[in-house]
Amino acid sequence: MKRPRKPIFNSSCKAAVRVLLAIAALQLTGCVVGPKYHQPAAQAPPAYKELGDWKPAEPNDQNLGGSWWTVFQDPQLDALELQVNVSNQNLKAAEAQFQQARAALRYNRADYYPTVTAGPSATRTRVSANAPTSSLLRGVTYNDFVFPFDVSYQADVWGRVRKTVESYREQAQASAADLATVNLSMHADLAVDYFQARSLDAEVQLLNTTVTQYEQALELNESRFQGGIASEVEVEQAKTILQTTRAQAIDVGVARAQFEHAVAILIGKPPAEFSLPPLPLTAPPPHIPVGVPSVLLERRPDIAAAERLVASANAQIGVAKSAYYPTISLGASGGFESSSITTLLNGPSGLWSFGLSAVGTVFDVGRRRALTDQARAAYDFQVANYRQTVLNGFQQVEDNLAAVRILENEAKVQDQAVVAAQRSLDLSITRYKGGVTSYLEVITAQNAALTDEVTAVNILGRRMADTVLLIQALGGGWDRSSLPERPECCGKLVSSTGSK
Repeated sequence: MKRPRKPIFNSSCKAAVRVLLAIAALQLTGCVVGPKYHQPAAQAPPAYKELGDWKPAEPNDQNLGGSWWTVFQDPQLDALELQVNVSNQNLKAAEAQFQQARAALRYNRADYYPTVTAGPSATRTRVSANAPTSSLLRGVTYNDFVFPFDVSYQADVWGRVRKTVESYREQAQASAADLATVNLSMHADLAVDYFQARSLDAEVQLLNTTVTQYEQALELNESRFQGGIASEVEVEQAKTILQTTRAQAIDVGVARAQFEHAVAILIGKPPAEFSLPPLPLTAPPPHIPVGVPSVLLERRPDIAAAERLVASANAQIGVAKSAYYPTISLGASGGFESSSITTLLNGPSGLWSFGLSAVGTVFDVGRRRALTDQARAAYDFQVANYRQTVLNGFQQVEDNLAAVRILENEAKVQDQAVVAAQRSLDLSITRYKGGVTSYLEVITAQNAALTDEVTAVNILGRRMADTVLLIQALGGGWDRSSLPERPECCGKLVSSTGSK
């Protein structure tokens, strides 16, 4: 009885399977070298110093929301802010950087899987009749069809790939936070420029109204001069203050045009294609919810970005430490080879090989230690940068809290100064008409009244700008939970709140 033939690849295939199972078990149970990540501690004060007894909002109103600019209840501002997400080029650049970070993460995630390559070829060869080979091959012409493939895989036994992917994932999250930071900055810049332009509109309106009053005063002086009551000097004095105020009103147009151009750039338009209609600023800024300082760590995207870079640097320490352990690689190749295309895929045409290698560095003159020290120093740098970013955040909130609070008090006092200056001007005009005093007293009172009114307008503009900067310092309604947990597969981030 004829014995059945054992499959030629049976024992080899079993050995290969055993090796694969052993590597898989080793990878699943292998340790991940490197320190575990713990978020660095950052000192947060229990309350803001500059807030004091000044309560700008209800205690339960702690979130500004995504479209924070709507708190100003200005439809023209709302319409402009909506164009930032669509057309702002700085925002598009930040979005592209985030996409780069996502692509780098996907690239490194590919190391979780084996790499398969294939290189089919077809050749026709004629051996020389005088070749120094076997006489059976001399003068022979033959075909060689090859369909090979190779599989290579580096087992992640020590967690090098996992730590690398972890590092790039956290860098991508940091890039997402950077995108939110740029978004918030662009919206805040637009609001500041917009309110500065409106403040100048109010100043121009004030100056034009004053010009009208000065024109009436000039007519009065000319009438008194013609009647022999006033001197020509008083007429020229009235002309001087009139023309000076007209020039001042014209000069405001320079700064106003610059703010208009800045708004155009922020919404992605050439200045020649954009016009901002005049709209004098009149209403005071709204009260802004502040919250407790500890909340700031979760509300500012730049702080979140700095913290994610700390986590990334921590993972890089693990990558550096994995160099102390051998690299285990698996390699396999197989395919088909035949002299005829018709038999290329037949069983006897098959070929294969399988191998396992482990490579470790025996002596490198301290190179691996240096890389580990470098990774640790990079981690220390990111920790210090994170803590400094937190401190800067608290400073910005305190600065703008102080500015908003102090300017509110200044505005109240300045309003009283405006009322007093106007009363002084009215009395001076009455005294001048009664012939009690010269027109110089009226001019002095006019200058004081105009200066106080312009100062009041400027204070209102500064209050609006500082309110916007306070919102920006508080994070503009952004929240850390908006960071994508899996940035390699999330959609586009388009809002300052991090919504996807």
